[in-house]
Amino acid sequence: MNEVADFAVVASRRMIFDLPVCDLDWEDALTFVNELASTSSGHTSISFVNAHNMLVMLRDDAYRQVLERNLVLPDGVGLDIASRVAHGEPFPANLNGTDFVPALLTFMEQPKRIGLLGGRRSVVEKAAEKFRQHSPWHEFIIISDGFFDPTRSDVVTTEISRQNIDMLIVGMGTPLQEKWVAEHVDARHVRLVLTVGALFDFVSGSVPRAPALVRAMRGEWLFRLALEPGRLWRRYMLGVPLFLYQVIRHRYGRKRRIARSGTQNNNNSRTPRLMPPNRLAS
Repeated sequence: MNEVADFAVVASRRMIFDLPVCDLDWEDALTFVNELASTSSGHTSISFVNAHNMLVMLRDDAYRQVLERNLVLPDGVGLDIASRVAHGEPFPANLNGTDFVPALLTFMEQPKRIGLLGGRRSVVEKAAEKFRQHSPWHEFIIISDGFFDPTRSDVVTTEISRQNIDMLIVGMGTPLQEKWVAEHVDARHVRLVLTVGALFDFVSGSVPRAPALVRAMRGEWLFRLALEPGRLWRRYMLGVPLFLYQVIRHRYGRKRRIARSGTQNNNNSRTPRLMPPNRLAS
């Protein structure tokens, strides 16, 4: 991660399940990510993390290690619940990738070369066309679909380098996409990577989004469950109560850790008191 991204993670974050999650509002987040895409050097990977991602992280140490190196943005009502319990208030904004990426493309006034990687070939092609209609001043380049042989990853990364892109959008599903980027993509290939899950499916129209009113009420997960009950019932019907259990568990576990830390500090008068980090300046 480059120095600018590292500063943001340290200066403006909340710990959710011991993972630092940025607490920027929409304007700050768009401004900051636009700056990352415009830097002349460095490398930053951005992950959009929802309740399901958090549960995956709790049982997958390799995935946690990747997220700890990434710039993590909060996605969905589950993260707000966890933030309320742990910190007394929700996140300033729901920065889900499905809404954030199109907004970012509009926000970036300077033309960019943007690579697309992931999904079925027909889906990523339709998504590229929709992106071109949405923000025609950018150039969208299809790097590959998401079904390439993993042993040919070097061919894909060579193509990323050859295209000299400013930003790479990867939609291959969690945690595969984050792990693949962490293993294969770095500053030699591109400055900024956004891992976006099913974004290409939504943008292409292959999977419908919930009506605007449902999204405003933070009920898109119910809409998706109604559309695909066979595939998603475990994630939501079992995952939601498990997530709430983990929220409570980590809340009381955090209290115990703070109490232990306070005892240790009292026993060592030479330990300096840490000041709370400042928010990222707007």
